[in-house]
Amino acid sequence: MSIVLELTWLHGIYLIFIMLIIVCLIMRRDTTLVCIVGILLLGWIATSSLGSAVSGIFSTFIYAMKELMPTILIISIIVGMSRVLLASGIHEALVSPFTRFMRSPVMAFWTIGLVMMTISLFFWPSPAVALVGAVLLPAALRVGLPPIAVAMAMNLFGHGIALSGDFIIQGAPKLTADAAGIPVESVISASLPLVLVMGAVTTGTAFWLIRRDIRSGRLHPASGTTDAEVDSSETVGDADYTNVSNNTAPQEAGPPSDSPSATSNAANNTRNTSSASNTNITCKANNANSDTNAPYVTDTSLKGTYALTPLLKRLSAIFIVLLFTLDVIILFRYKLQGGEATALVGGTAVLILLLICMLTYRGKGLEQTTTHLIDGFLFGFKVFGPVIPIAAFFYLGDAALIELYGSVLPVGSHGIVNDLGVALAHNVPVHPAVGAITMTAVGTITGLDGSGFSGISLAGSVASVFGIAIDGGTATLTALGQVTAIWVGGGTLIPWALIPAAAICGVSPFELARRNLIPVFIGLIATTLLAIVILMFTI
Repeated sequence: MSIVLELTWLHGIYLIFIMLIIVCLIMRRDTTLVCIVGILLLGWIATSSLGSAVSGIFSTFIYAMKELMPTILIISIIVGMSRVLLASGIHEALVSPFTRFMRSPVMAFWTIGLVMMTISLFFWPSPAVALVGAVLLPAALRVGLPPIAVAMAMNLFGHGIALSGDFIIQGAPKLTADAAGIPVESVISASLPLVLVMGAVTTGTAFWLIRRDIRSGRLHPASGTTDAEVDSSETVGDADYTNVSNNTAPQEAGPPSDSPSATSNAANNTRNTSSASNTNITCKANNANSDTNAPYVTDTSLKGTYALTPLLKRLSAIFIVLLFTLDVIILFRYKLQGGEATALVGGTAVLILLLICMLTYRGKGLEQTTTHLIDGFLFGFKVFGPVIPIAAFFYLGDAALIELYGSVLPVGSHGIVNDLGVALAHNVPVHPAVGAITMTAVGTITGLDGSGFSGISLAGSVASVFGIAIDGGTATLTALGQVTAIWVGGGTLIPWALIPAAAICGVSPFELARRNLIPVFIGLIATTLLAIVILMFTI
């Protein structure tokens, strides 16, 4: 049956602005202004009223914030909780048991990677960098794993595997699913094989290259370090890199020198004798235009903290692990996804934040609870501030246009994106391979700004168009675009997005990007081929 849809100026303006956004991304320019102008023009054409179009800008922002608020909230709470764990020193008790497995460079690489991936699934990669790096980096250096290899492991497993799937917090699939107009659980299910293949191929290739270069002598204990770093792996592990980790982690004043806990807290929280080059890296991190990888640097004061005994730290760490393990069991037992899963993890994080605050600050725990929550919200809105106008534009391609402006599309229309997909299917022969390769290209382009999140709404929107054109596979195409965008821009290839992990390891972000290039490129090829096979057998 032939389906004829009338394409209007709304469809044309929307398509033109998608192209403009892609051009801006290629040129590494910000897309916020372009998206706002697009929202204005779409509203003007839809209502024929400039006043309504201007009001529509604000209305679309509200719509986008309403859709994104659960994601912003969960990430803010997780970051606030992570800050308390750093302040109390419990992060050491969480991670240090894994140092016993790090008896060789090989074991160190995989241990750091797997621990980073696991913690990133619950804490998000940026806070996880501080939690993992401060403890496991010195241990890895002592067994001979070069700092550049440590940074690669943290990047590929954390900002790559964990963030591209985002199976627990579900921030990434929420954005792409909304833009594609499909359920979040569909994107999560479709992304699982893609994330596994991308992760296995990329980390396997990276490990092979690292081992080859260590054996040939091209990689040594000081490989990739900044100029101010010393050559000895023992010295680097015990001194400078610890300082770098605390530059990337929060930098606050420690307790007064006459406090009985001054020595303990100074050791755990406030090593501030960093080298000039490390400070320079952190300053660059503060100024970098990277959304999902904004460095974990805040202003919350740690004055008034009380040193927890080693036993209390261990018990607290065990309690935290048990709570999150229980969350995972509940997620699988009751098949919770989307908002329900986010609510469970977020509620658990709030309870942990409250408990650890009271343990760490004692009499000032009530006030510091609010302080850490505010700190988390500052981080969350800093990350998602640039995303809101971009997401607002792409929401107009689906249900938001009708909800905000009424029935402004032709009879029989199912939204701008759906209409464009149907038109593409009837005018251009589209093959699943073309759709998959296009989504990989779109994901790569959207990641060029160094943020894994700012462009994945575009990936979801384009995936919906191609999914309609090939009559299926929207979830797989959406997942492919999400995985590609986050691997490229989320902190594995773009130098200014690599600064958190590079700084904590004291290596050059440009050298880290160069080292990651071949493994990630091979992984993208393998993942795209897998997506093509899946599309061929499911459509």
